[in-house]
Parts: sequence; C-alpha cells; structure tokens
Amino acid sequence: MQSRFEVADVLRKAGAAIENYGLNTWQLRTLYAIKKCRTAELGGHIDACDSCGNVTISYNSCRNRHCPKCQGQNREDWIAKRETELLPVRYFHMVFTLPDSINSLAIYQPKIVYDTLFEATWETLKSFGKAKEMQMGMIAVLHTWGQQLSLHPHLHCIVPGGGVNKNGQWQNSRNDGKFLFPVKALSKVFRAKYCAKLKAKLPIQYEQIRQDLWKKPWVVFAKKPFGSPKSVVEYLGRYTHKIAISNNRIKSIDEQNVTFDYKDYRVAGVKKQMTLPHQEFIRRFSLHILPKRFVKIRHYGFLSSTWKRQKLKLLQEKLKVKVLEKVEKKPFLPKCPCCKTGNLNRIAVFDQRGPPAWYLGGSQSSSSCEN
Repeated sequence: MQSRFEVADVLRKAGAAIENYGLNTWQLRTLYAIKKCRTAELGGHIDACDSCGNVTISYNSCRNRHCPKCQGQNREDWIAKRETELLPVRYFHMVFTLPDSINSLAIYQPKIVYDTLFEATWETLKSFGKAKEMQMGMIAVLHTWGQQLSLHPHLHCIVPGGGVNKNGQWQNSRNDGKFLFPVKALSKVFRAKYCAKLKAKLPIQYEQIRQDLWKKPWVVFAKKPFGSPKSVVEYLGRYTHKIAISNNRIKSIDEQNVTFDYKDYRVAGVKKQMTLPHQEFIRRFSLHILPKRFVKIRHYGFLSSTWKRQKLKLLQEKLKVKVLEKVEKKPFLPKCPCCKTGNLNRIAVFDQRGPPAWYLGGSQSSSSCEN
C-alpha cells in the first residue's frame, strides 16, 4: 500500500535550500534522485492490461539504494540467490556495534570507519574458528542508523554454527549448538582488533578518541539459533535492503516539520513519535547515505563468492543437501490496478518531455475502471 507521506515530500518542501545544508555533492545527488523517483522528471512508460484493456501510465524509478521506494525487487532477488546456498546446519544472528564515541569520525571518514568494522568483525570470528581448526563463514550487512535516525553503525551478521575443517568436512562449533562463541570474549577481541586497525589507518584521529574507545565494553549481541536454514534467508532479507527510514513511518509533514514513528528500545520497544524540522530530518537522513560504490553486503570465508564457486556444491553433497537449481528470472509483470487479475504489458516509453501525443489525446480513457 502506498504511503501517504514520503521522504521525497520532505525534500520537495525544502526545495533549493537543501544546497545550503552543508551536505557533500554525493549526498546531494542521492537526495535529488530520491526526490525525482517515480515522477515525470525521470520519464516513464505506458502499460496496457491484457485482460480488461485498461491503459495506465507509470513513471520510472530512480533505483537508488537509499530510496524508500526502490528496494522491494532487489530484496526478493537477493533472497532467491541465497536460498540456493543453504546448508542443513544451525545459523546464528550476531550484531557487532561500534560505540558512539566514534560517530564524529564516521561522519568525516565513513569509508574507513565502515570498512574497518567489516574487517575487524570478520577477523574476530575467523580467529575463534581458527582456534577450533575450522574455516568459518559469514554474511554481513551494514546498518548505520538508530530508530531516531541518529548515527549508530553496526553489522548484522548471519553465521553458520560451525565451519569446514582441514579435510573439507563440516564441523560444528559446539555439540549442543546452543550458542556459537561466548559474546564477552568476542567483544574484547572485536574491540582490540578494531582499535588496532583504526590506529594504523588514522593514527592522529585514533589518539583523539582512544580513551573513549577503551572506556567501556563494546557490544556484541547474539540471538538464539534459527529454527531452520530457510528461515535464515527470509530473516536476513529484512535487513539487506533496509534504509534509514521507510515512508510508512512518516506520519505527517507540514511547512516546517516532519513527524515520524520510532521504537524506544530503552523502554521495551514502545512506539513513540518524534517531530523534527525539515533541515534536521534531512541532515539525519543524509548521515546514512553511504560513500559512492561502497559495498554494504559482504560475504566471507566459505560463504565468499570465490569459495562458493569452487567448493560449495561439494560441501552440500557431503551434507546431503538437495541443491536448488537457480531458477531463470521471469520478467516482472505488475497486476492491473483496474481489474486486479490481468497483467500490465508495456506498449510505449517516454522521456522527461512527457507522454506521447496519442496518449494525451484521450486514449488513456478508452477503458475505464468501474468500482
């Protein structure tokens, strides 16, 4: 169901003033793409229903990964690919979080801060696996936001409960499979590895925040293992293509302010509302626009692309997995909003100059929907 209010509406309210908000050129390009999404500025296409004959017009999507309206199909494609790679083993959901003392550095050096988060997380898990003489695997997804759009960098990781030993055989991390590794031990190693890497990359900036980084324990959170391998992919699918805020969380927009829902996890996730001026809302949203070409979903160990190409099928055979063949992707045909049963087929495309003359001349009303 289409949301009544959108991030794009806030951007339109702000207008040209956005250029004076202190954002960089990449952030501005992203915001302009979101503002133009599914409007006449990006052109569009005309579709005809193969059942009732109704003719409708649709405007093109911006396809930007930060756009609230452009993530659904990407998510489904990602889930379909991962389902062919599952193993009949326990999977764990782990979250590695950076402390807020690093937020100021993340604003000015996001690529280094976030790359280092991926590296330190994987090296931490890899070291625990190495102690048990096995190669671990991990899928990690970067999120940078909290519920109030504040900066809160963390990795959502799906980790199989074991690894591949030197003989190429599967080995569980524990016989009971109740947990992967002790989280307190993971937290200490994670902090040490991250700080060592940050010190090597940005020594001056590291020294400025060193005391704050070591002042309190870092958070590594581990949830109970999933009920089945298939539920893993469906669960992670919720996280892979999420953005800082979805349109359905926005409850009102006026000439000055934006009001949106958020969950307050300090009081058991109670739903509350927050109101921000346009500029502050846009500033917070822009904090979560990732650097150009930054890879936010990464695969490691025996789940990396190189390992999967060479050895995954062999491992699945050893574990007696019925391998799902990749299904050829069918062209997406949206349903007709008029009769609800027919498929919409594209009959014409147009650019930002608008629909062709024959459509504007009245063909669009040749078949009307009846309530």
